Amino acid sequence: MAELRLRYFAAAAEAAGCEEETLLGEEAAALTTVGAVRAHLVARYGPAMGHVLAQGSFLVDGVVRREDAHPLAIGTGARIDVLPPFAGG
Repeated sequence: MAELRLRYFAAAAEAAGCEEETLLGEEAAALTTVGAVRAHLVARYGPAMGHVLAQGSFLVDGVVRREDAHPLAIGTGARIDVLPPFAGG
């Protein structure tokens, strides 16, 4: 069964109303690209999440990914961290 663990940080957690969640089965398997995850999260959590994701990024297998076409291999135990834009120096 496909399983995707999403972890949200800072403004992304605020927009989602939680710090993490797990998607299972067909819902997880349908998310085959970074763009699909982005669209899913905006549809699920609305404009606040859309604002975060417009400037934020995803950490996929330890690598920052922003490009929508980047493919994802969603299997058992896959994890994506949803990162807000960072500020500071």
